[in-house]
Amino acid sequence: MTAEAAEAPEPIVRRVLGGGPFAEIGDPAVAVADDRSGLLAVGGDVGSVQWTGGPWGTGWSGHRIGVYERDGLRCRYVLRSGKPVRALAFHPVLPLLAVGTGCYDGGYFFEGELLLVRVDTGDVVSALEYEREVLDLAWHGSADLRLVLSPSEDWEGPVAHEQGHTAVVHRADWGAVGPGSVLGEELDGPVAPYDRPDRGPEARRLLAELAGAAGRGWSLRRRVWAVEGLPDGRVLAALDGVLAESWLPSGERQWAVGDEEGGRQLVMSGDAASVWANAERLRSHARPGRQRDGARIARIAIDTGRVLETVRPDGYAILVAGGGRRMVLRPAEIPSAGRERLSMSELPGPAGALAADVQQGPGTGGFPLFNHPFPVRRASRPYVLVGSRAQWSPRDLWVSAVDADGTPRPLFPHGRPPAADHFGGPAVEIAQSLVYAGSVYEPHARRPGSCYVVRRSLDGAVLWEHRGDHRAIALDSDGKDVYAADVSGALTVLDAGTGAVRRRMALAVDGVPTCALSLAVSPQKRLLVGTVDGRVVEYEGDRPRPA
Repeated sequence: MTAEAAEAPEPIVRRVLGGGPFAEIGDPAVAVADDRSGLLAVGGDVGSVQWTGGPWGTGWSGHRIGVYERDGLRCRYVLRSGKPVRALAFHPVLPLLAVGTGCYDGGYFFEGELLLVRVDTGDVVSALEYEREVLDLAWHGSADLRLVLSPSEDWEGPVAHEQGHTAVVHRADWGAVGPGSVLGEELDGPVAPYDRPDRGPEARRLLAELAGAAGRGWSLRRRVWAVEGLPDGRVLAALDGVLAESWLPSGERQWAVGDEEGGRQLVMSGDAASVWANAERLRSHARPGRQRDGARIARIAIDTGRVLETVRPDGYAILVAGGGRRMVLRPAEIPSAGRERLSMSELPGPAGALAADVQQGPGTGGFPLFNHPFPVRRASRPYVLVGSRAQWSPRDLWVSAVDADGTPRPLFPHGRPPAADHFGGPAVEIAQSLVYAGSVYEPHARRPGSCYVVRRSLDGAVLWEHRGDHRAIALDSDGKDVYAADVSGALTVLDAGTGAVRRRMALAVDGVPTCALSLAVSPQKRLLVGTVDGRVVEYEGDRPRPA
């Protein structure tokens, strides 16, 4: 159902906002410098890509291994790891880095890998026959690698989390070690109490020290959840630890509003002089002895960054843009009984109006995290996904417009094909139609082509459909092209009229891959991409199409 089209020119990076040394690895967990090679290895975490209002964490890992040149701090490459990085060690002779990864699976097993990374090429070998969490490692000469591993499982109970098995593996040439060639019996070793070290503080100290020596500063930035361009060229962003921030056309940060967790949504208010920001509050992050807070929803003056009003609904709520001054609040809590409520509000309004209105409005059914997210950019009216079955069913989801009195009016089934179980995703409204992303529910393993971007008129007619293998995480359009970023780190450009693929490219900054978490086409027709590693990348925008 997707046609071919002339290839679009590859976007050119115009500027990077919020960048800096070591941005690629997120929050550092361990770092090791090697005087012989002049390299630095860092293991870190850019974080999850799932939040209360978005389901896009499936198949994602934020764990990273970065290799940097100490002279100039240039990043040679970044590798994804399926598990947290626990330990790093450069080989004393070979251009080889040993990486220990792993974690407890939450139910029974300790899982992880011994990765051998060729620092000259970036090639990786997973060396263990069976998964084991590698807590520590060190080279003893060029042939022996000493490992400390967790037990295979926690059958001994809590004490298993305080133990380490020590083994020494011998290879005459570690550069020739193949996948799975370190056998399970080689890891049999004595068990002893092991106090798992927190290497994060030392890693952060080392990065700050190296950045300072190079005349640069280092600070942690992660996960730009929302990005918006303004008519005057400024850029707004919401990210971890920052409710909202503003960047000037010069590339300087104009202002920032801090928050203990950070903003997840930005929605422009009807007065064009302020923006609504929505901050997440998670029970697991609440301070000891405190109950979970509700969402922090704040209206912020665009010119000054001053918080004009803050409201805290009961529980958590999703902001649903509605065009003009209208806004819908959709509770993200699962109702204990009955139907959930929508609140239709005129924003900005009197301080506290949101809190007063949150419990009013007609019922719509529950908001299961993985089924109902449906953020629509450029919406002329509020749109939501409404399920007609049990709260957690991914079937029978309907795209619905919210009328002026707050009543959801079903337009058409969301799923492609309609009878399949499916999940919601990002969307954009174009000329009396919706372009939206979704994916078919697969109970065991995702099948090729189970993710889609589809354009449908508001009467439900399918205008075109594009199938892919990775779930779209962000989506916008300039009216001519549709930009869809997915969890693989790719950006796909589709012709808005036909759905034809004009370009598919891996997102990168200075040649190092990254992944979008948000995107927007600015009023200047430039593509803004908010990345998982805390940067905003601005690409050159409306360029001539090839003949």
